[in-house]
Amino acid sequence: MLRAPLRRLWLKIHRWVGLTLGPVLALTALLGAVLVVAKPIDRQVHSDFFVARSAGDAIAAAAALPLEALRLRITAEFGPDTNFTLRPPHHADETLWVLVRGKWEGTLYLDPGTGAEQGRRGAEEGFYNLAYKIHNSLLLGSTGKSILAFVALAYLFLLVTGLVLWWPVRWPPSLRIVLNRGLLRGLFDLHRTGGAVLGLLIAVSVATGAYMAWRPLGDFISAAMGQHPVKPPSIPKGGAIGPRLPLDELVARAQQVHPGQPIGYVLVPGKADRPIRVRFRLPDDPHPNGISSVWLNPMSGEVLAARKWQDLDAGNGAVAVIFPLHTGELGGVAHQIVTALLGLALAGLGFSGVWLWWRRRAMAAAAARRGALADRTTY
Repeated sequence: MLRAPLRRLWLKIHRWVGLTLGPVLALTALLGAVLVVAKPIDRQVHSDFFVARSAGDAIAAAAALPLEALRLRITAEFGPDTNFTLRPPHHADETLWVLVRGKWEGTLYLDPGTGAEQGRRGAEEGFYNLAYKIHNSLLLGSTGKSILAFVALAYLFLLVTGLVLWWPVRWPPSLRIVLNRGLLRGLFDLHRTGGAVLGLLIAVSVATGAYMAWRPLGDFISAAMGQHPVKPPSIPKGGAIGPRLPLDELVARAQQVHPGQPIGYVLVPGKADRPIRVRFRLPDDPHPNGISSVWLNPMSGEVLAARKWQDLDAGNGAVAVIFPLHTGELGGVAHQIVTALLGLALAGLGFSGVWLWWRRRAMAAAAARRGALADRTTY
C-alpha cells in the first residue's frame, strides 16, 4: 500500500495529466467509436458515391477501364503536379475511387464501367470525413498527428498511475460499483474500476493509434530490434527522362510480379522523378487494402522494387496488423463492436475524470463559503 505522501503525489500527477490531455484523448476516442458506426451508415446514406450505377462486375469493369485516359483527365482538371491514388473496386458493386491530393483534396467516385463521375467529396466535407479528420489529425495535418501520438502515449502513463492508485491491499479486489449513493460516487466507482478493468484493452487501441499517427515510432521499433527501416526506392538522378509510359502498361507490369492478385491501391505521384507504387492484396496480407507493393519507374517501366509485407522491417511491416487491429477490421463485426465500445469507455473515463474534478472543486468551494458565512454569523 502506498504511503499517504506518495499516494498524494501519484494522485496529483494522474489528475493533472488527465485534466491537461484527457479531453483531447476523450474526444478522439469518442470520434473513433462514432466512426466505426458511421462508416456503414455513410455508405448507405451516400450510396451514389459507393455503389456503381452500371450493371455487372465492377471489378472486371475497372480492369478494362483505360487508366491512362483517366490520368490525363485528372491532371487536366487538377494540374500536372497533382498526386492521386486509384482504389479499384474491392467488391462487385463498388465504385472506383480517385483520392486527389493537389490544389483540391478529396475523393472522386467513378463508375468503373464507364468512367463517369458519380460524385465527389472534399477531404473534410460531410460528417464522416470531418470526424475522421479530427480523429486522425485534429485538422492540423502532421502537427496534429504528432500531438495525438503524444496524447496517446500519455494515456499509457495515466494507465500506470491509475493502476497504482487502484491497487488493492487484499486480493481478489472488489470490483463493486455503487450507483445508489449519488452521481458523484457512482461516477467515481465507474472511473476507478472501469479504468482498472478495461485499461489494458483500451491501451491496445491507444497504442495502435499512436503508432499510425506518428510513423517515427515504427522506425524506433525497428532500430530497437537491430533492423534498418526499409525505405521506398527512388529513381536515380537522370533516370526520369522522356515521356511517361501509359498508366495501363505500368500497372500491367506490376501485375506480372503478382499475377492474378487483386490491387488495393495505385499511387500516382505528380512529379515524374518519383516512382509509381502499386499495392496488392495478397492472400496472406492481413491489411484490408494490402501493403505488399511494387514500385516502378514511370518513364522506363522498370520495376525498382517488389516487397511483400513480410519482407519489411518490423516497424513498417507491423502496419499490416496494426491498422486492422486499430479499426476493428481484423476480427470482423465482433471486433468492430468491441472497438467501438472501448472507444466509448475511454471517452467516458476522460470526461468523467474532468467532471469529478470540477464537481469536487465546486463542492469544496461551496463548503468554504458556508464556513466563512458561519464564522461571520458567530462573530
